[in-house]
Amino acid sequence: MGSTRLPGKSLMDLVGQPLVGRILERVKRCKLMNEIVLAVPDTIKDNPLADLSELYGVSLFRGSENDILDRCYQAALEHGANYVCRLPADNPVPEAEEMDRLVTAHIDSGFEFSSNLMQVFGNGYPNGIGVEVYNFESLEIAWKECVDPEKREHFHLNFFNYRDQQPIDPRFRVGTVKCPEQFRRPELVLDVNTKEEYVFIRQLYEYLYPNNPEFHITDIIRWYDEVYIKNKND
Repeated sequence: MGSTRLPGKSLMDLVGQPLVGRILERVKRCKLMNEIVLAVPDTIKDNPLADLSELYGVSLFRGSENDILDRCYQAALEHGANYVCRLPADNPVPEAEEMDRLVTAHIDSGFEFSSNLMQVFGNGYPNGIGVEVYNFESLEIAWKECVDPEKREHFHLNFFNYRDQQPIDPRFRVGTVKCPEQFRRPELVLDVNTKEEYVFIRQLYEYLYPNNPEFHITDIIRWYDEVYIKNKND
């Protein structure tokens, strides 16, 4: 709730439900997740966010607001996780099948960190439909050793830098999967950090959700190409 660029974005409305609620709705379609934990800051302003855990039937963990590495590590520790799938609460159109696909690849490959959250090694994914996967042991090493406040807030930086596409630590091997050809659109940004991005996602939901609550990334791309861009150009 304390986002500096878009305060309160986690509870902004998407077709009658809060943004985080829509995320949980979609994540519940994953077949390989043993438990979903809503890990939110232990602050008064985030109490309304925490209340959503009961409404959507998921577990709740309250932790540090800015030390997100500690929050996720402690949540994983409390819930006995061997693997941690981290999905930021501003990615309102996660694709369950692609999240499951990365989990399978991560476990089969033995990597310490995997991601299809956005572009990794030219995988071609749109920004915002995937997930990050961490081995608990590797997350624990980062939790014990990291002293950089930036890397504790954006803790993927202990493993991989999306900006320069570089692994950070040779102990943590980085993996990904190739995006299927039919929605290989790395230029698409489907997360919410600004008012403009929220308006874009709201329009997407208003068009797709009423007719198909389980709309797929291919539906999003069709809407984007045939409706959104056309209306924008008109």
